[in-house]
Amino acid sequence: MVLKLKEIPRLKTISKEDFITNYFKPQKPVVIEKFVDDWPAYSRWNLDYMKAIAGDKTVPLYDDRPVDYKDGFNEPHATMKMADYIDLLKREHTKFRIFLWNILKEIPELQKDFTYPDFGLKLMKSLPMLFFGGSNSHTFMHYDIDMANIFHIHFEGKKECILFPQTENKFLYKIPHSLITHESIDFSNPDFEKWPALQYAKGYKTNLSHGEILYMPEGYWHFMKYITPGFSMSLRAIARNPKNLSSAFYNVIVMRNYDSLMRKLKGQNWIDWKNEQAIERTNKNIL
Repeated sequence: MVLKLKEIPRLKTISKEDFITNYFKPQKPVVIEKFVDDWPAYSRWNLDYMKAIAGDKTVPLYDDRPVDYKDGFNEPHATMKMADYIDLLKREHTKFRIFLWNILKEIPELQKDFTYPDFGLKLMKSLPMLFFGGSNSHTFMHYDIDMANIFHIHFEGKKECILFPQTENKFLYKIPHSLITHESIDFSNPDFEKWPALQYAKGYKTNLSHGEILYMPEGYWHFMKYITPGFSMSLRAIARNPKNLSSAFYNVIVMRNYDSLMRKLKGQNWIDWKNEQAIERTNKNIL
């Protein structure tokens, strides 16, 4: 048994009009293979270049350890100099990833290496984020707190991507008051006896190579696994659907603060209860 995943459509390039009509309005993912070939970043950006230009910067690192009640929102598990981290990626397997690293803030000159593509959406130009990982490192299945439209541009190596729309929440073992699914699920090779509802979830998959853009519609769940060491940059545009925009405000203003409060009040019992509820609530949907 395998997950019900369709291959994400692939195009060499696309016009703004076609993107809006065929992918943004129906909220469908797409991979665009040849849109950034004229960027300096296309030929420059690899791990060696990042080591040379940002090697002295201290970067936040994350791994796949279970959420602990003491963890702050997006609080890193460790820090390291970028040069040392890239040496680590090349030397051995590591679960450490860089997550949400703002390149404009840290290395402003990298802005000269790319331009903001015109897909007909207004991109948030202050928030280009970089993500790095080593072979077989992965993110938990999650969706972004702001429910944004995301253009995920990959550099060096290959990355496996699995997506689900919000319509599949009832089958994904979503953790209450959170943006992730149950952390024990390996979406690359799920155990359907342990997670039976996953057999009903319908999603998408693709592998990204250097220079390819993955469009992820508003609020899409995404699981990212680095097949080889590499990194990606995400550009984002605010959610346009009123329901998604409302959810974004709720996530930022209410959900995040409520979850933080409950962690302080109940400690690990709050985390354990949420994990139990994810299983109980999801399995009820298939009885």
